[in-house]
Amino acid sequence: MSVDFEPIVGRYLRFPFKGRDYRLYVEEAGQGIPLLCLHTAGSDGRQYRALMNDPAITAKYRVIAFDLPWHGKSSPPEGFHLEEYKLTREFYIDIIVAVAQALELDRPVVMGCSIGGRVVLGLAADHAHVFRAIIGLQSSATPSAYYDIGWLNHPEADHSELALGAVSGLMAPTGPESERWETLWHYMQGGPGIFYGDLHFYTVDGDLRDRLHRIDTTKCPLYLLTGEYDYSCKPEYTLEVGKAVHGAKITIMKGLGHFPMSENPPLFRDFILPVLEEIAGR
Repeated sequence: MSVDFEPIVGRYLRFPFKGRDYRLYVEEAGQGIPLLCLHTAGSDGRQYRALMNDPAITAKYRVIAFDLPWHGKSSPPEGFHLEEYKLTREFYIDIIVAVAQALELDRPVVMGCSIGGRVVLGLAADHAHVFRAIIGLQSSATPSAYYDIGWLNHPEADHSELALGAVSGLMAPTGPESERWETLWHYMQGGPGIFYGDLHFYTVDGDLRDRLHRIDTTKCPLYLLTGEYDYSCKPEYTLEVGKAVHGAKITIMKGLGHFPMSENPPLFRDFILPVLEEIAGR
């Protein structure tokens, strides 16, 4: 029997941040330009498994994904049981910059999806000097909620089943069934109240319209790629960002939904490879 290991390596990062100690799980594969990947609300870094297994990408990029605290294999901090988890704009932006610094990444590319696609706009506005380029997947600047998120933290409801129902309709139905269901499985494994707490950023505290005017794409290129099949971040939401940010390069991805990198990796590859090639060529 032959053993077939993937090239992905996972490690834990002991990480002091804002007066608390965290244990963050970090996966990576490849070598070259650092590509720091940010997962969606309620999920974890496994969403980028296809990029880490793609030799065309890992030949030029060191693909890195970390699980936010409370997510995936990253532990919540000591005393978490005494508080309600809510992801805020300040915490989210600052921890991404701090992780890049802790990993000693030399001007990485950062790519985020959904809440990650929102937060990268804040990084572009205020931390462009840290990054080589910024890629937003399903990016919008305006808080939006397409359902009553209170059900995700209701004491009489199964949060894992509700998370499944909340996101299943955001994926294009034409994607591979196995990939779509693996994306959903990651959501069903999330801790109670975590998806709900992430959506505090997405629906309440994540308004970044006031920062868009500070984005200078001549200093740090901004690429926005949005799947057409998404009623959480509709293509027009991304196009609105493009109107406010001169020089932003926007692609509306046909046949993809809210989780392009995990719901249909082969199709997403057709869209992301030219972007990564352009960045590497700079």
